[in-house]
Amino acid sequence: MKKCLVMMCGIAVAAMASAINLPDYTTLIAHRGESIDAPENTMPAFKTAVERGFGFECDIYLSKDGRVFTFHDRNLTRTTGGANTNSCANVTWDEVSKLDVGSWGKWKGSKFAGTRPALLEEVLALARDGRYIYVEIKTGPEIVPYVKKVFEAQKNATPKNTLFISFGEESCKEIKKAMPEYKVYWLTSSKVPQRDEKGEVIANAKWLPITPEYVIEKLKYMNADGVDINFKRDIITKDFVNKVKSAGYEFHVWTIDDLGAAGVAFRRGADTVTTNRALEMRSDFLNLVDMTKNCKVK
Repeated sequence: MKKCLVMMCGIAVAAMASAINLPDYTTLIAHRGESIDAPENTMPAFKTAVERGFGFECDIYLSKDGRVFTFHDRNLTRTTGGANTNSCANVTWDEVSKLDVGSWGKWKGSKFAGTRPALLEEVLALARDGRYIYVEIKTGPEIVPYVKKVFEAQKNATPKNTLFISFGEESCKEIKKAMPEYKVYWLTSSKVPQRDEKGEVIANAKWLPITPEYVIEKLKYMNADGVDINFKRDIITKDFVNKVKSAGYEFHVWTIDDLGAAGVAFRRGADTVTTNRALEMRSDFLNLVDMTKNCKVK
């Protein structure tokens, strides 16, 4: 019995390890930077991801005086510890530049005190071939001309190392139209609201599992290059992924912090996994490889 269990362990670990191939760090994307070890959406978090060899994701908003800066929430409350409760769209860059987003939550009293949000041009200076920066547009398409202007004024970020993601269909459509050389992925959840015959969301209706046909239809409308979807095992099956990829689109998933779930996602065909713990995830993978070598029947 013990031999059978050990053998099963070896087979399971080998299957997991073979499913996750991360030799060049390109299949793990650090969510909001290496946000487990530095405050999210800050230069320290982005630089940590780069130093560790990973690509990373950042979220961007447009200030009311036309500067593009990194922030996740629609308002400034959470990561300023309540020091500023304005919406991101209703502040100037001068106001944003004075914010401390390095002292909230577990970061209180840390070395990151006084850290401010980053400007998009500062983030793009970290771009290097061999890994991708995922720039998530958190606004509507009104930000697109400002983003394009920032890109035109710098040289590091190129279609080889930077791409765009957004939940907004119109934002995806407009950024692809304005900057067609860059990849654009549509962000979506694994469940979507029910709609009536006119396409309007039905109030209080139960959300339904998304289908590959629905994803493909949306990607065609946006002229997007792929989808980036939150991973639910019972919905995002191997057949689901195959249908989307067979239609000519890339398939990416967010946000997974568990190696087991990441392994399932990769086995089902995910191109990348966004995670809050990229380095730890890779270390877990390497540990699995070691277990595969050492887990032998005796």
